[in-house]
Amino acid sequence: MTQQDVKALTWSSDSIVVPRRAKSRQKITFRQDFKRRRLLYFMIIPGVLFYLIFNYVPMYGLIVAFQDYNPYTGISGMFSGDWVGLLWFERMFQQAQFLGILRNTVLINVYSLVWGFPVPIILAIMINEVRIRWFKMSAQTLSYLPHFLSWAIVGGFVIQLLSTNNGLVNNALMALHITSSPIPFVVEPEWFRSILVSSGIWKEVGWNSIIYLAAIAGINPQLYEAAIVDGAGKFRQIWHVTLPGILPTISICLILNLGVLMSSSFDQVYVLLTANTQSVGDVFSTFIYRVGIQNGQFSFTAAIGLFQNVVDCILVVLINWITKRLTGSGLW
Repeated sequence: MTQQDVKALTWSSDSIVVPRRAKSRQKITFRQDFKRRRLLYFMIIPGVLFYLIFNYVPMYGLIVAFQDYNPYTGISGMFSGDWVGLLWFERMFQQAQFLGILRNTVLINVYSLVWGFPVPIILAIMINEVRIRWFKMSAQTLSYLPHFLSWAIVGGFVIQLLSTNNGLVNNALMALHITSSPIPFVVEPEWFRSILVSSGIWKEVGWNSIIYLAAIAGINPQLYEAAIVDGAGKFRQIWHVTLPGILPTISICLILNLGVLMSSSFDQVYVLLTANTQSVGDVFSTFIYRVGIQNGQFSFTAAIGLFQNVVDCILVVLINWITKRLTGSGLW
């Protein structure tokens, strides 16, 4: 090898090309981003307008809770009403019915959470494990179809199903000799909360399972392959791979469900509520409708609604903090 060949193979500092530092990316202004993604901005306009009109603008009406509002004065009465301070809140806590309504609202929501929250998770895992495609799609479709039925239809279906006059449930109980006479489920107070919770689970279980199915679809398949190599069976795969993979989604859904602990579905309760079951089924939403809408006590019921929203907001913040400390994930 000649000296020129050695020199050609020898690296020198002059032969090393040092890349220049890339120029820092300029900050994109809102106008530039709008020009690039104008279609996306136009798509979100209906959603923004919906929340502005139906969620934020009506918040001005909360001042009614601190006024002696006369509904016959219309919207102008909000500007000219007499201020009464916390009078309506004091009357709310002095109401003899308040504690009963508070107890009914909390118990119904707690029962719905305890019995209804795990069911969509279990259903999503079961559907995900089905390998026959046509059966999987059919089961998923049939499970969330009741979500699109109104509570007027579902309530009528439940009442007919539990009717003492040729109701399917009573006929089955008498045919199996479990009971000798029809049981009036709909008008018996001890059965009301069970009927309310079970009908709510049946109606929403399929729809609520969609979000968990989407979360399961996002789990890395290699984790299941590694679990199989380690000798894990199907239940072990679910316990050690599936459930930890959807734990952030479960945490967020749990926070949102606990955040409405003081609220109940008016449609569901109102359709199934009777005079006999009012002592165990009357909740804040039905009380507000009866006293506020029918009797015209808007200021009083506005105070009750504000009380509900404040408690729900506190619960969301508190549960989010607890969940974030325990699982590391939360709404914010």
